[in-house]
Amino acid sequence: METANQISIEECCSYYSIEASFIRSLDEYGLIELKQEQDAYFISFEQLADLEKYMHMHYDMDINMEGLEAITHLLNRIHALQHEIKRLRNELGR
Repeated sequence: METANQISIEECCSYYSIEASFIRSLDEYGLIELKQEQDAYFISFEQLADLEKYMHMHYDMDINMEGLEAITHLLNRIHALQHEIKRLRNELGR
């Protein structure tokens, strides 16, 4: 497996001082995507910003997994609507 652009969740947990169960829960809820190689799980470097965002919401703001999922869904929806507004404005020539 190519590991140049990813980090094991064990290393990630050590660096951020979090539990692996938190990262696995994020994966179970579809908020991040882990890759498995034998008994090790990896997270891509591209997802680390999202992981940090979820960590702050969960640990600092005490938001549970269901809340993280709902917030992520709403933020994605807002982003899609903003993109649609921009597209429509471009069609109108603004």
